[in-house]
Amino acid sequence: MDSLIAAFTDPTAIAALIALVVMEVVLGIDNLVFISILTNKLPVEQRQKARRIGIGLALGMRLVLLSMIAWIVGLTAPVFDLGISGPLNEYGAPTFETEFSWRDLILIVGGLFLIWKATKEIHHTVDPAGGDDVLDKKSVATITFGSAIVQIILLDMIFSLDSILTAVGMTDNLAIMVIAVLVAVTAMVLAADPLANFIAKNPTVVMLALGFLLMIGAVLIADGFGVHVPKGYIYAAMAFSTLVECLNIFARRAQQRKGGA
Repeated sequence: MDSLIAAFTDPTAIAALIALVVMEVVLGIDNLVFISILTNKLPVEQRQKARRIGIGLALGMRLVLLSMIAWIVGLTAPVFDLGISGPLNEYGAPTFETEFSWRDLILIVGGLFLIWKATKEIHHTVDPAGGDDVLDKKSVATITFGSAIVQIILLDMIFSLDSILTAVGMTDNLAIMVIAVLVAVTAMVLAADPLANFIAKNPTVVMLALGFLLMIGAVLIADGFGVHVPKGYIYAAMAFSTLVECLNIFARRAQQRKGGA
């Protein structure tokens, strides 16, 4: 109770809460993009249900992991070391290393899965002989409901772990962590349907989103090898790319209105 009161009365705790909410919402975008792309391949009547289940699982996993913080922190302890490291950077730390913890291994596996999934979807798009075109608004469902849920669970696990480790690194107040996670997941619930509908109405956005997943997968693998890419750079690049795509959408619509006039 004291930690909960402090979260709303202590200026330092309030600042940590605001910063963590923003960070959790940003981290949730990655999860939501994957869920939106995947569920848009289901029959229309199943899409909203799958999105709600996926986001519900994301919330459940985050809360379960929060209740196991001591175990989560233990995942960062080294498991084995191959004895290979890169040259030292300007801060005296190796540019990469092969001392792996369970967290590193999970991030590497998750990154490989993201790259495989995004590459597979891109291949379906650019292969003229492919039957499953995720950019085709008229295409039939290409995955089953069960398959979508299983893939969402796998990625929820990766993103949930990243989310909670970020929370642990920013504050030691459990109440603040829980509030931030609840706010972030609520934002995901509110944004899920509009985002998925936007992707469905603007199918070229799917290719951009798949590019984001490729980049996120590469960043997860790099993080697993000790190469820490500042997330600010990643999200700045994503925001700029999204802005350019929005301008392209506005330009196409303006041309369509001009042509129909």
